[in-house]
Amino acid sequence: MVRFISVICAVVLGIACLSQRPLRAAENRPLRIIVFGAHPDDCEIRAGGVAALWAKAGHQVKFVSMTNGDIGHWAMAGGPLAQRRTAEVQEAARILGITTEVLDIHDGELLPTLENRKTMTRLIRQWQADIVIGHRPNDYHPDHRYTGVLMQDSAFMVAVPFFCPDVPPLKRNPVFLYSYDNFQRPNPFRPDIVVAIDDVIEQKLDALLAIESQFIEGGALGSLETAPQTEADRQKKREEVREAFRRRFAQIADKCRDRLIELYGPEKGKAINYAEAFEVCEYGRQPTEQEIRELFPFISP
Repeated sequence: MVRFISVICAVVLGIACLSQRPLRAAENRPLRIIVFGAHPDDCEIRAGGVAALWAKAGHQVKFVSMTNGDIGHWAMAGGPLAQRRTAEVQEAARILGITTEVLDIHDGELLPTLENRKTMTRLIRQWQADIVIGHRPNDYHPDHRYTGVLMQDSAFMVAVPFFCPDVPPLKRNPVFLYSYDNFQRPNPFRPDIVVAIDDVIEQKLDALLAIESQFIEGGALGSLETAPQTEADRQKKREEVREAFRRRFAQIADKCRDRLIELYGPEKGKAINYAEAFEVCEYGRQPTEQEIRELFPFISP
């Protein structure tokens, strides 16, 4: 009995100490980042630029779509749409130089169940993640909200040895981050980390344009009247979508300008045109400014 209690105490102490351990210690290894989105397009929109930057620097990035997107189109649904959307994000991943996975959960039906918590916990452990990114739990779409809840629920469990014991627990506590949104209630997004994506903006836009079912054909809220009918129409739509996304990422840079200046310095921070932003989740490791620069090595004055 005494031995059992000693083992349990050691486990609890080890979990508590995870937050104190260096993220990469003395290891000379690539960073490992996993990004969770509700649908096959969310990761690409919210973190496609920083993913390309990490990939170019030799780090390992994985996107995970928590649902298969099988109702996300006005004219098709079910298995054929799920297969199409999976193929689209696979092409986007090829453009970004990363890995992607789409889970076989119906679009619009994601719930914060124990089964899904275990699935996310296993994915984070299997990837040996240093950084985990997902939606905030206050969002317009239930799949987005529950992706955020599941990420929060996994933030402690990834280190608990007897939860999902078939996959070894992490030896270091990841940093958990929320991706950017505009929602104000119950609390507005806080831009703790803002990344210049000017160097990869065209690459990111190319990746987004590969997701034609959503951005060219209109996704779930499109229609026959608004969808392109000819190849000329489709090309025009591609150009319009590209410029709309370009403006979107320019707006993030403008809204987060003060933090860009803090991170990159006045001269460079004022000159940045496009950005992605992330909020540090209060669960998981709380990075210092120095650790932020280690995790995002392309942030420099």
